[in-house]
Amino acid sequence: MGKIRVNSDSIHSNHKVNSGFDNSIFVETRPYKKLCKLLSRLKSDKGIIVHVTGAPGTGKSSNIYSALIDLDINFYEPEFILYDKNANSRTVFENIFHYLKEDLGVNSHKELLEKLSEFDLVLFADKFHDSHLINKKLIGFSRWTDYKGFKSIYFYWLCIKEYLSHRREYNNINMVFQTAWRIYWGGEKYDLFTDLGIISLLLRKLLNLLFEVVNIQYNNEEIIKIIKAHDPQLDDIEIAYYIKKYGSKPRFILSQGRKDYHHKKG
Repeated sequence: MGKIRVNSDSIHSNHKVNSGFDNSIFVETRPYKKLCKLLSRLKSDKGIIVHVTGAPGTGKSSNIYSALIDLDINFYEPEFILYDKNANSRTVFENIFHYLKEDLGVNSHKELLEKLSEFDLVLFADKFHDSHLINKKLIGFSRWTDYKGFKSIYFYWLCIKEYLSHRREYNNINMVFQTAWRIYWGGEKYDLFTDLGIISLLLRKLLNLLFEVVNIQYNNEEIIKIIKAHDPQLDDIEIAYYIKKYGSKPRFILSQGRKDYHHKKG
């Protein structure tokens, strides 16, 4: 079993924006070690695209940012800047490149791709998906896709077209995506890559044919250790009950466990 460590580095507080955990505490697990092994390659290799998948509440971004600390990776994480939830896919796509150029101090598309190639990796995670949690005036990418629904598919087509049009330049850039594709069914929210059983497994296998994929999913022993590292007052039997109820989602287990504990004490 991996060790528990306390992070003194501020990278979690500067980048991770959506969590119920104390981000200074991190438990190393099998998925984390797999992620570290993969990301370590990005310090020497180029043109690698990594998708980090996992059900909501599993700690995708906690794993990513902890790996960045441990591996001392030189990375760039853009923020998603959008003020209008009604913006169409073309506008969103063009805005991303506009703000990338502005943030990195370059003028042309060629200069932008050259600048991005100087980093070990470009990360699309919390500051991109959940920028609305940093600045309430913004519409995060996750909020925009939720609002636009299937109309947002054209945005992904534009991304594919961009990549194919500049394949030579992108072969010098590593990209890491915190990946989720949320759908709503019967009033419930599901992630296509993790919540739909065999369908999710097939989708991840398909994704793995094209890219590198690390799925954040823990065994029961790892979940128990994660929860007790954050809240020792919860015992193994209670945690096992929450695992059956919520699955491999430490954030949800910890939140509900704490609520029930204080309810009993109150």
